[in-house]
Amino acid sequence: MNIDIREYIKNNFKGISNDDIRNSIEDALNSNDEITLPGLGVLFEIVWYNSSDKEKDAIINYISNYSK
Repeated sequence: MNIDIREYIKNNFKGISNDDIRNSIEDALNSNDEITLPGLGVLFEIVWYNSSDKEKDAIINYISNYSK
């Protein structure tokens, strides 16, 4: 069985409310369960590919400042 995780995650978020998306993200982060990391990675990929260069720079700065 071959599952495309990107499409699976994207399909799970189609047609749901912003509150549902927020709750899903917060639940994944609060669970500390590493199985949720690929799904969060797919969401990050969506954000990254749909961000302007200025927004990407802000994301990079958030990550860079956190790791200092």
